[in-house]
Amino acid sequence: MLNDKYADMGYMKNTVKEFIEKGYALASIDYRHSTTKPFPAMVQDCNRAIQYLYNNAAKYGYDKNRITLVGFSAGGHLASLIALSANNNMNDFYYNGKPGTFKISSVVDFYGPADLVAFGSDTSINKPSEPIAILIGAAPVDRPDLAKRASPVTYVDKDDPPFLIIQGEKDASVPNTQSRYLDSWLRLAGVSSKLIMVPGAPHYGEMFDEEWIQREVFAFLEKTLK
Repeated sequence: MLNDKYADMGYMKNTVKEFIEKGYALASIDYRHSTTKPFPAMVQDCNRAIQYLYNNAAKYGYDKNRITLVGFSAGGHLASLIALSANNNMNDFYYNGKPGTFKISSVVDFYGPADLVAFGSDTSINKPSEPIAILIGAAPVDRPDLAKRASPVTYVDKDDPPFLIIQGEKDASVPNTQSRYLDSWLRLAGVSSKLIMVPGAPHYGEMFDEEWIQREVFAFLEKTLK
């Protein structure tokens, strides 16, 4: 974990330590941000990186058939989107239009946006300078079609992998209704999903690195990576 995304995990040191001590293989994926290239470039980058890890599992010594995606904020959005869209024939989500041969076993989503269309009702977000507008190339209220295409909830179906969704009760950046929407859509489709709302927690920080959350995460992984 030496690339420039490592900083995103700075407040999760105890959790990262537990991953290593429990024998999990970790890979931190970097990708082009929306300020460099708009959607779906970052999805293509992540799918390409996962495919590389899948193809080189024997070289690095891990089980390629037990993959969990873990993401925080924008990373949570991408982790959810990649896992949910995998069985939706979204060829343009892959490098050179070639779908991956890997399969995602489960997802741990920390406070990632799930329904970008729902942001259309927030006038403070519907500006060209806001992150979602930069991501899709327009404000959600002006291009709900693009917002829908970039929304994880769009791709939910009964064949999706199980989810553990964790968000702060006091998140001022991503409304906690985003996680509630995702959890509800998954449950309605018959997909296993557990939502944990962390009391008093903001958008990120050491409150997500507490021991009780670690227990939830590793119990989920032990169940879904058998």
